[in-house]
Amino acid sequence: MSPAAFETGEPETVVQLSQGLSRLVAEGTAYLAPMPDAQFFAPQGKAWSPSEHVRHLRKSSAPVAMALKLPRLLIRIRFGLRSGPSRRFAEVRQNYLAKLAEGADAGSYTPRRDPPPANLTDRRREIMNAWAAVTVELTNAMAGWNEPDADRYQLPHPILGLLTVREMLIFTVYHTGHHLRRVQERAQENR
Repeated sequence: MSPAAFETGEPETVVQLSQGLSRLVAEGTAYLAPMPDAQFFAPQGKAWSPSEHVRHLRKSSAPVAMALKLPRLLIRIRFGLRSGPSRRFAEVRQNYLAKLAEGADAGSYTPRRDPPPANLTDRRREIMNAWAAVTVELTNAMAGWNEPDADRYQLPHPILGLLTVREMLIFTVYHTGHHLRRVQERAQENR
């Protein structure tokens, strides 16, 4: 993968965000495929292992997929409606990076430290398949959202507060690229 791998661009429409997420997951899967199992499960210095990054991405995408399948009325009752426009990609990214700089972390979305699996290859396959499956579930759920509704309905984010559906999807795309870049950067540092 080139140094520009896992770049997100600044997709805005629901279709662009769906395509961007699918592309990032495909790039991440291709990047990780030749990595030896032992390296996939090994911490990268003091940071998470590649497997923990992938588990975190799956864990953080699953509630978004579930929320997008809820009835709109339930989302509106629970989280209200946004009266103004959604923030653009650059602003969502900037807000997230500012929160990280302030010390925000993954909280309950931190992958737990599992003991080494008996069969690394089988466990790796389970992790990668779970990530692919939740991505398909999420992109399928995204297909049910039109542009006006993506700007009206809100969902809670554990660090960023209430986000419109569009902003949540922007976050999900940026977050995926962010974690894949961390894996790649740390792998290059540890060569």
